[in-house]
Amino acid sequence: MVIDLRSDTVTQPTPEMRHAMTTAPLGDDVFGDDPTVNRLEEVAAARLGKEASVFLPSGTMGNLVGVAVHARSGEEIIADAESHVFLYEAAGSAAVAGVQIRPVTTQAGVMSPEQVEAAVRPRDDPHVPLTAALFLENTHNVHGGVVWPLDALRAASAAARGQGLRVHLDGARIFNASVALGVAVADVAAQADTVTFCLSKGLGCPAGSLFCGSREAVDQGRRWRKRLGGAMRQTGVLAAAGLIALDTMVDRLAEDHANARTLAEGLDELPGLSCDLTRVQTNLVYFDVAKGSAAKFQDGCRRRGLLGEATDKHRVRFVTHHGITSADIQSALAICEEVVSA
Repeated sequence: MVIDLRSDTVTQPTPEMRHAMTTAPLGDDVFGDDPTVNRLEEVAAARLGKEASVFLPSGTMGNLVGVAVHARSGEEIIADAESHVFLYEAAGSAAVAGVQIRPVTTQAGVMSPEQVEAAVRPRDDPHVPLTAALFLENTHNVHGGVVWPLDALRAASAAARGQGLRVHLDGARIFNASVALGVAVADVAAQADTVTFCLSKGLGCPAGSLFCGSREAVDQGRRWRKRLGGAMRQTGVLAAAGLIALDTMVDRLAEDHANARTLAEGLDELPGLSCDLTRVQTNLVYFDVAKGSAAKFQDGCRRRGLLGEATDKHRVRFVTHHGITSADIQSALAICEEVVSA
């Protein structure tokens, strides 16, 4: 039996989701008459405290829609230097929307108001692009699944708006953030004009993301969805799982966080491994391999039935998620100890 900690995207839909997917009332989402999609978009918008939302295939598309809605060709957005939109979205902002990203190096993914203000281009200088928007990420993947303190998120957003910028939140794991903070997800989403969140990560759905914001922003987002490939016809089959996820899969994210903490503490005690425990705040665990390469360590784990991801020469990522139990965590630690010893 394999313990798969590569990502929370490997989750399988629950039996309740599978049943809902086979019995959902369907229509044609291009015509706007798929009742299950329409219901999901209403529920998602209300949950995040926004006027509207649109169902998309992926979070990457959601971020690209956010870029296109908030910036024009030749303009610039500000983002963390290790953000998903900068590192892992195939330069879609530039290739598709013609928008440049200005990367800002931050402390653990949290951008200060001063950094936001310093990154804004002077509007009277024709040599530089105009700054259109600030892109934030919460939780922050590469920085270890860290959660923005709500006051820090509010301050960065206020600094951007004070400079006349719009704010987009890559909230792929925004529900992990709200659970970790112990606040309503709408309180987190309120700090941004638009928010993208994924159903296919910790919430356990097979596919799908939502782009949420004002009705005007979402209407523009629908037009960009068409440009990027369009809607998916009888996609209520997928939306049905999303409705179940929002009802049943949010509160249980605390279990993933607890398992991640146990895993991180255990890894940090093993010789040759080190983990920055201050950054293990949700369900992502990054740790360093002192001897040998991360790839070699991960290969040893794989041959023993434990899957993870070597993210660079000495760094490995494990992700806890639905379907991973506390017993799996202990088994994973035993495998890691065996690999280290070998």
